[in-house]
Amino acid sequence: MKFWRRNWYYIGGILFVGLAFVMGLWGSDHMSRIRIILVFSWMGMLMHQVEEYAFPGGFPLISNMAGLGETEHPERYPLNARQSFLSNVIFCYLSYIIPMFFPNMVWMGASQVFAGVWQLPGHGIAMNVRLKSKYNPGLASTAFLQTPVAIYYIWYVCTYMPDKATQLWWGIPGSILNLVLTFIVPILVMKDKNSPYPFEDRELYGYRKEHVKELWDERIAAKAAKNAQEGE
Repeated sequence: MKFWRRNWYYIGGILFVGLAFVMGLWGSDHMSRIRIILVFSWMGMLMHQVEEYAFPGGFPLISNMAGLGETEHPERYPLNARQSFLSNVIFCYLSYIIPMFFPNMVWMGASQVFAGVWQLPGHGIAMNVRLKSKYNPGLASTAFLQTPVAIYYIWYVCTYMPDKATQLWWGIPGSILNLVLTFIVPILVMKDKNSPYPFEDRELYGYRKEHVKELWDERIAAKAAKNAQEGE
């Protein structure tokens, strides 16, 4: 379990490659189109996780420090290694795999694919503003994989399954609930500044290591100055 917790994103990358071969050599001829889209949606999430944690990586520190404002223990708070594993593997995999077995339940599939779309404003706007950057780990896969798949899913349902198109609307609250249960609730429940599950250095530092360190120092200095002013 420790090995899986420390390497789940690499294993996800291998799974992505395996799914690419399966879909290319077999799945595309033996699955319904709507199920194929849902498989590709999961593959987009797998690549999103690889981009965040491995290549270029660095999302845990960027999220904790730049995104959530933690300066004292960003290596383990609010996100920590155990929470990230549970959220991204156990809960996330289930939320993506289960709809594949019920492809005609469009509201369920829409909840799956729309969950990836909400990553776009988070990575493309909010995180970039906080990081003072035009890119952050996870943005490329969201923009070029997850969002296009979601757009295609909407088009396919409206074109070939018009009787079920109204279910797409249920995918909006469904996807928000999906994100809350998969990521927000585990973070709130498992956050601990003394967590025994810190991220490793290879997980903390990836994209623009020096820039992130400088930003971290700026946040620490700003917090110290604020505390000094309040103490006067």
